[in-house]
Amino acid sequence: METRIFHIRKATVMDAEGLSQLRLIVDGETDYFDRERGEDFLSTADFEKMIRSESVEKNSIFLVAEVKGHLVGFLRAKGGQLKRTSHRVEFGVAVKKQYWGQSIGKSLIQEMLQWADQKGIRKVTLQVLETNKKAIALYERLGFIVEGELKDDKKIGDIYYSTILMGRRNESNG
Repeated sequence: METRIFHIRKATVMDAEGLSQLRLIVDGETDYFDRERGEDFLSTADFEKMIRSESVEKNSIFLVAEVKGHLVGFLRAKGGQLKRTSHRVEFGVAVKKQYWGQSIGKSLIQEMLQWADQKGIRKVTLQVLETNKKAIALYERLGFIVEGELKDDKKIGDIYYSTILMGRRNESNG
């Protein structure tokens, strides 16, 4: 039996400061995100507002992963507010680099998928950089399929990369 060193739970406003700091760190640890370190900075107040508003939305969830009381990862899944798109959510996930390979990202996604299935969410989508092969393989193992590609969507240095669009449908919902 695997012993987990981490705990996953819903984010609270008490996490806002830690989330602001964590996002800044993870943005600087990899090229896999849209942002470079410090771009589109979200303050403690920004995270407080986000957590408060999304906690009352039936098709949004914000999860955090912690190790010994310290935030090491998060997942945010947000659904549309329009009737025609309220059946789907898009998510993003981030884990501090020193904790990669410990199933934290996988566990966050599995927790979100369980929530989505319970809430009757029909479709969960994501975007992933074409070079992030480990993430793409993980998403495929969790039931996601490639639905499209945005060619030359990201520019890192002088090189253009494609973004892969992936989705997971639960046809028993809706």
